[in-house]
Amino acid sequence: MTIKIRQAQTKDISKIRKIIDAYAAGGRLLQKETVTLYESVQEFFVATWDDEVVGCGALHVLWEDLAEVRTVAVDDKVRGKGAGHGILEAIINKARDVGVQRLFCLTFETEFFAKHGFVPIEGTPVDPEVYHQLLRSYDRGVAEFLDLESVKPNTLGNTRMLKIL
Repeated sequence: MTIKIRQAQTKDISKIRKIIDAYAAGGRLLQKETVTLYESVQEFFVATWDDEVVGCGALHVLWEDLAEVRTVAVDDKVRGKGAGHGILEAIINKARDVGVQRLFCLTFETEFFAKHGFVPIEGTPVDPEVYHQLLRSYDRGVAEFLDLESVKPNTLGNTRMLKIL
């Protein structure tokens, strides 16, 4: 059996929910409300193995040239089989397709993301005009990207990383 990557569908949300819950219980991902998952289903990719959803990840556009990689997680039974790499590659390709030039993530898995060209960052790598526009967002991911005091210390204590496409 091979792992396949595809765009998520609404029918996948219950399995995505279970995968996220397993990671959130260990403090490795933030918990997400089910309604939020349905609202953002078009941002998600899933990995399937024998037609079962075994992994997920999302691309969330923050600005004209900037997006966040969110919620990359795989079921323990397929760890090390390429599901995470396939999901991240699909996200990177989608980012390129929509015109994003920089991808941001918050992660404990720095080695995994480094294999895909992400590097740790300090500060906020946007110009002052964009910074002030992004301050208007209610999205917690934007606040984490901007390294705002309101989200310090970092919610989970993970690393901020960036990839230039």
